[in-house]
Amino acid sequence: MKLTILGGGGFRVPLVYGALLGDHAEGRVTQVTLYDLDEGRLSAIARVLAEQGEGVPDAPGVTATTDLDEALRGADFVFSAIRVGGLEGRAADERIALAEGVLGQETVGAGGIAYGLRTVPVAVHIARRVAELAPGAWVINFTNPAGLVTEAMSRILGDRVVGICDSPVGLGRRVARILGADPDRAWIDYVGLNHLGWLRGLWIDGRDELPRLLADEEALGSFEEGRLFGPEWLRSLGAIPNEYLHYYYFNREAVQAYRSAERTRGAYLRDQQGAFYQEMGKPGTPALAAWHRTHADREATYMAANREAAGIGERDEEDLESGGYEKVALALMRAIARGERATLILNVRNGTTLAALDADAVIEVPCFVDANGAHPVEVSPLPYHAVGLVTAVKAVEREVLAAAESGSRATAVKAFALHPLVDSVTVARRLVEGYTAEHAGLAYLRH
Repeated sequence: MKLTILGGGGFRVPLVYGALLGDHAEGRVTQVTLYDLDEGRLSAIARVLAEQGEGVPDAPGVTATTDLDEALRGADFVFSAIRVGGLEGRAADERIALAEGVLGQETVGAGGIAYGLRTVPVAVHIARRVAELAPGAWVINFTNPAGLVTEAMSRILGDRVVGICDSPVGLGRRVARILGADPDRAWIDYVGLNHLGWLRGLWIDGRDELPRLLADEEALGSFEEGRLFGPEWLRSLGAIPNEYLHYYYFNREAVQAYRSAERTRGAYLRDQQGAFYQEMGKPGTPALAAWHRTHADREATYMAANREAAGIGERDEEDLESGGYEKVALALMRAIARGERATLILNVRNGTTLAALDADAVIEVPCFVDANGAHPVEVSPLPYHAVGLVTAVKAVEREVLAAAESGSRATAVKAFALHPLVDSVTVARRLVEGYTAEHAGLAYLRH
């Protein structure tokens, strides 16, 4: 079985390959094709994978190419993790937004909109090439903003594109651990959009254990989200929000922390990963060791500005484990390729799951997965405060898709202006001016 990884020179690709190395069952991935526009990055990551696979029986073969069509031909699964504009683009997104006093995070607020406007046209092109060259392939999308990009690709590929994210899984595992439960046996009641969802229950043996956690002040303050949001706010919500909701619930504090930081997250990762790829350009560099060292630092500094805003210091070691998006991707591929039923939190088309949204809206919910794809489960309605955020952000995503399709600058302004974290049409206009001046990838937006 062939897996094509788009963005194959990306820093997190070794996580995916590492997951594949542990799969020895019949019907496993035997060939991995890395696709990227940057030959230097491709070469660096290919070296890391080669060291990963040393001594592993039947390790999947790895090839690399800068030709998209070549990469897609014969693919059974396509894993998309591209970054249009690179980390330099992300750093610019943050800088331009913060200069206007609004959030520039890569998936939330003004930065997420700018990134989406750059990425959607490329993702749509990829979807069309998949439909032409590998019509039987399943696309697993990790490209951010994941929900928006998945929805854009679904207009061409339908339900054969599924979005994944490690945030909900990581949240569920942390909550289960605090409750003393096995995360693999728990049913996680999680509903929302990508990076905009709430864990509303954690069911074990037919009993919802979340109320027990919400009633325990000490337990609530003992894990990442509890420290980030505070026990009092979590009890007010009656749910545990995805960590990205900190940008909404504590927006002023987050913006201030970002503005006062020595470097934004994007600038930090640009410099950190730039140093990694530069080191990899030197002959004799132990590739896997260099990657592990850089990855450990990346995880430890995740959402550092938000923790500073909340006054909670560095991440605890037990909170460093993410949800493992590579494990989600592997479980998704196994379920589809082998008919092994799985339950995963995924980004899929809504259908009739959330009444507040139309059938084609991509949402993030638990799904049953089998050989026919991912099927969202029935969930109880969201409370009004959550409906308000979900529908407002979905409306923004639709304007981004409309702007990408039409090239309308006015529609792009509308997307920024309608976002809950951009509180001014005037600011929205300045943001569009700033972003189009900075990014060649936004030249398609006409006056």
